[in-house]
Amino acid sequence: MADPFLTARSIRDAIVSRQLSAEEACRAALDRISATNGTVHAFHRVEADRTLARARALDADGRITGPLHGVPVAIKDNIAAIGTVTTAGSRILEHYTSPFNATVVEHLTAAGAVIVGNTICDEFAMGSSTENSAFGPSRNPWDTSRAPGGSSGGSAVAVASGMTPLALGSDTGGSIRQPAAFCGIVGIKPTYGRVSRYGLLAYASSLDQIGTFARTVDDAALGLEVISGGDPRDATAAPREVPSFTSALTGETTGVRIGVPWGLLQNGVDRDVRARFDEGIRTLEGMGATIHEIELPH
Repeated sequence: MADPFLTARSIRDAIVSRQLSAEEACRAALDRISATNGTVHAFHRVEADRTLARARALDADGRITGPLHGVPVAIKDNIAAIGTVTTAGSRILEHYTSPFNATVVEHLTAAGAVIVGNTICDEFAMGSSTENSAFGPSRNPWDTSRAPGGSSGGSAVAVASGMTPLALGSDTGGSIRQPAAFCGIVGIKPTYGRVSRYGLLAYASSLDQIGTFARTVDDAALGLEVISGGDPRDATAAPREVPSFTSALTGETTGVRIGVPWGLLQNGVDRDVRARFDEGIRTLEGMGATIHEIELPH
């Protein structure tokens, strides 16, 4: 049985070396979902049969299709996947089955990923706790009496709980970054235009971006590499070369300039959160980074 807390990269490497099959990796994810989802409610819909069929097909083919070969991935319930009910957390779309794939789903599939299901989100991605979902809420896996954040809370919970090593969410005003922080994992909202929004049920088209959740920075960067790129179906997706985000993870911080808006950290910040933030700043300084006070007047 595969360890449900393996990283996406470790799963792919184990499949490449024949230490693990895609089916074994996906069965481990499905078993973890079965054991855990009833408590934390990360998933609205799990596509178990489709997941295993896809994994078996990858194993039978024998070729390594990409950097996420055989890796189970969750997607937020506002990202279209063909043949899958996509509700955006609303009863209005309770019976809507998508006839097409979002561009990010196409990229995941081309990279060999296996999409296991749709995760809980606030209705039409408007909310910060998943409590606004018609099918939620999700629960924080560290303390089920607390919220996991939102609106992409289900994706964050899936990753933090070991259901999948990687998940997609969307972020307009914090909907990836906040639940990642609440659940103690990594979340990236990419620069606007880095990732196509085609197939995302929009909340605010001039702000929305699809991004990644993972338990490691490396996995989050790897996922971002896969889903990034221009798209003729989305005029806002920049047709620029996608850099190797993972290659930039050297650990070297000497001379890196980091701006900190100290003025925003004076009021309304939890004492323990502030203490951890300050500890992080001191760690970065000790690693050679330079800290500069900045203002964000807008």
